[in-house]
Amino acid sequence: MNIFKIIDEIQKVDGDAVDRLEYATRRSFLTKFSRNLSAAAVPAVMATIVNKAYAQSPAAIDVLNFALTLEYLEDEFYKMGNAASGLIPSMYQTVFRQIGKHEDQHVKFLAGALGAQAVAKPTFDFSAGGAFPNPFSNFDTFVFLSHAFEDTGVRAYKGQAGNLINDPALLEYALQIHSVEARHAAKARAILSEIRGNADIKPWITLNEGSPAQVYAGDDNTVQGGVDINGIAGKSKEAITEAFDEPLTKDEVLAIASLFIV
Repeated sequence: MNIFKIIDEIQKVDGDAVDRLEYATRRSFLTKFSRNLSAAAVPAVMATIVNKAYAQSPAAIDVLNFALTLEYLEDEFYKMGNAASGLIPSMYQTVFRQIGKHEDQHVKFLAGALGAQAVAKPTFDFSAGGAFPNPFSNFDTFVFLSHAFEDTGVRAYKGQAGNLINDPALLEYALQIHSVEARHAAKARAILSEIRGNADIKPWITLNEGSPAQVYAGDDNTVQGGVDINGIAGKSKEAITEAFDEPLTKDEVLAIASLFIV
């Protein structure tokens, strides 16, 4: 498979594709979000190429179905939220409509790559059995859940990256989705900060602070790739923790997602 030819094909329908291949921190995701707001996520037209090349790998199938379950959840959440009358203030409607488009494209991409092996879409309860009442009539609750789902997605993709190491092109696509999810998470945090008037809620996470729905308890971790990088190049621990998202295992992610699956 010629990855450069694939990128050229993506560029025909998505002019910012190469830009999104770059790894970026939450801080840069926030600044890029408004600039690339209209950019497509991973084009669904490339799913058939991935399917032909990688769908025979059992490990890849498992990872893709795991990712697809999460994307089903996010896609349904934004479809319901964007359709709910009076939920999203006009100043935020463009943002959440664009996020919804991204999630729809993620579902189509993953389902297309899996073909007949794709898992069925679950039934969701976004109130989590009443723990989050009225998620589609209360904007604060909606944004709160948005940032929690996006944070979970970011960590889920990072947690599965090692399982795709033998499928380099598929890993490339997964990391593209990972970067889009991180931009979503950063923007949702920024909006939550605005509507709550709470400057401690930031688009990025410093130590274990500033996250109203902490998905992972180890955000102050400074060990990356088995090496403790605390103090590297004179950087503070705060700066080090802002630079990385921590991975979640499949079981940890499903424990969170299962709260919203009937």
